[in-house]
Amino acid sequence: MKLRESNIQKLQEGIYDVLIVGSGINGAVSAAALSGKGARVALIDQRDFAGFTSQQSSNLAWGGIKYLESREYSLVRKLCLSRNHLIRHYPSRVQEIRFFSTIDKGFRFHPLFLWAGTWVYWLFGNGFTKTPRLFFKRTIQREEPVVKTESAAGGFEYSDAYLHDNDSRFVFQFVHSAMDRGCIAANYMESLGARREGSIWVAHARDVMNGQEMEIRAKVLINAAGPFVDQHNVLTGEQTEHHHAFSKGIHLIVPQLTAHKRIMTFFADDGRLFFVIPMGMRTCIGTTDTRVESPFTEVTDEDRQFVLDNINKRLNLNRPLTCADIIAERCGVRPLVIKAQADDKIEDWLQLSRKHAIDVHRAKAHLSIFGGKLTDCINVGDEVSDIVAQLGVALPHRGYQWYGEPHPSVREEYLHQAKLMNLDSYTSPESIESLSSRLWRRYDRQAFELLAEIREDPRQAEVLIKGTDYIRCEIRLAKHQEMIIKLEDFLRRRSKIALVLRHEEIRKAEGLLEACEILFGDQARQKFDEYFQEQLTQGRGAMAEVA
Repeated sequence: MKLRESNIQKLQEGIYDVLIVGSGINGAVSAAALSGKGARVALIDQRDFAGFTSQQSSNLAWGGIKYLESREYSLVRKLCLSRNHLIRHYPSRVQEIRFFSTIDKGFRFHPLFLWAGTWVYWLFGNGFTKTPRLFFKRTIQREEPVVKTESAAGGFEYSDAYLHDNDSRFVFQFVHSAMDRGCIAANYMESLGARREGSIWVAHARDVMNGQEMEIRAKVLINAAGPFVDQHNVLTGEQTEHHHAFSKGIHLIVPQLTAHKRIMTFFADDGRLFFVIPMGMRTCIGTTDTRVESPFTEVTDEDRQFVLDNINKRLNLNRPLTCADIIAERCGVRPLVIKAQADDKIEDWLQLSRKHAIDVHRAKAHLSIFGGKLTDCINVGDEVSDIVAQLGVALPHRGYQWYGEPHPSVREEYLHQAKLMNLDSYTSPESIESLSSRLWRRYDRQAFELLAEIREDPRQAEVLIKGTDYIRCEIRLAKHQEMIIKLEDFLRRRSKIALVLRHEEIRKAEGLLEACEILFGDQARQKFDEYFQEQLTQGRGAMAEVA
C-alpha cells in the first residue's frame, strides 16, 4: 500500500493538467491516453479501479450486430473497426471467438435472413474475422449436441471477440499503463465535488479508508464517473445536454456446460438476447436487460429463474440447472445515453444503443463522458485527448500510440528467455494454459521481472493459492504495483478467482492466508476476516430475498 500512500501525498502537490474522476473504462483510457501524450494527469475513484460497472460486463468486445436491426449502420461500422483494432493491438488479451446462434421456428426472422445479416456484419468489419457459416438442424446436432434442436429452424455462426481475462483486469491494465507514464492515481479516493477558481479546478476529495480530506488542483476536470456522472455534475454545478438512464444486466457463473470454446447465443422467450460464454472450466450465462432507476442493483430470484429457465429450455443437460449450481453472480447497470428530458419519448427500451457521448463546457474546461462500450475504448481515449488539447493543454507527445501490447520483438525476447529457463515445466497440472503464455498476457513487460524472480528462486513459480493458477511471485508483484487495498480487490478485480470458485472454496483455499500476509503484512488476518464477513453478509441478504 506504499504506492497508494505516496500517490495520495502527490495528489495535493502542484497543479495537474487534468484531473479525472472515475476509473472505469472511460476514465482509465482517458488517463492512459493523456499520460501517454505527455499531460500531467491525476486519477481518483471512490471505489477500487474498475470497481463498479466495468467489473460487470459480458467480457465481450463485439461490434453490436443487434444494432443492424435498428439500422444504426454507422455505429456498427465504427464498433466493428474498434473491435478489429483491439484484436490487432492486444493479441494476447482480446481474441476472436465464434458466436453460435440457434433460431427457433416462428422467430420474427428466418435463419437465412439472419445469416445474410452476418455477412453484412462481416463486411462492415472489412472481412477481418473468419467468415460466417449457416447451420441446418443436423449440423447443429453434430457440432454442438448440447443444444436442443426440437424447435430449431436452423442457425448460424459468426465471429466477434472476447477478453481472455476478466473486464476489470483489462481496465486496470490501462490504469497501470497511465501510472507507468506519470499519472498519479489513487483508488478509494472520493470526489466530494469541485469548484472553479479563476482558470483552475479545485476538487475536494476524501480518502475513503481513513476519512482524510484534501484538495486537488487541475486545469481540466473530466467527469468519467460512469453511472454517477449525473450525480457528480450536480456536485460541481454542471448542466449537460445528455444524461444517463440505466439498464440492469446479470450473469450467472455455473460449471462448464460445453467443452467447445465458442459463445452460444439465444433469444429468450421474451425476445431478449442472452449468451452462454466460456470461462475456463466454468460457463457464464446471461444476461437480462431491465430498466432500473438506480445504479445500485442486485440479482433477484426472478432474474435467476429467468436465466435458468431459458437455459434449461434450450440445452440438453444431464440434469436441469438450479440455483444450487450457481458458483458466482455478476450484476450491474449499463449507463445508456439519452438527451436531457427525453425519457418519456423512448418507445423501445431494448433498442437503445450503447454509444458514448462527451459533453464539453469549454469556458470552464469540463468534460462529462456518458455511456460507452468496452469495444470503443480506444476511440474514447483519443477523442478525450483531442478535446483536452483544444482546451489549451499542451500534449508534447500528441502523436504517441498510447495503447497496445509491446512490440512483437519484446514478446519474442521474453519467450526466448522463458524457453531457456524451461519456464513451462513449472506450469500447474490444473492449468489449461502454459505458464509462459499466461504471465505475458497478464503482465507483458513486467513478466521479465517475474522471470528474474523465478530464476533466482524457483519457489516463486509455485502455485501459492491452491485451486487457482496464481504463483508466489505474482502475489509479490501485485503487492508492490497493483495498489490492492482490500482482499476483494485481488480476488474479484485483479484476478477472477471470486468468479470461478465458490465462496467456501476460496475461504478454505490453502495458501490464501499466506497470500494475504504478502499483500497486507501485519493486517493480513484483519483483511482476510473483513472480506469473508462482507461476503457472508451479502450472502445472507441474497438468501433472504430468495426466501
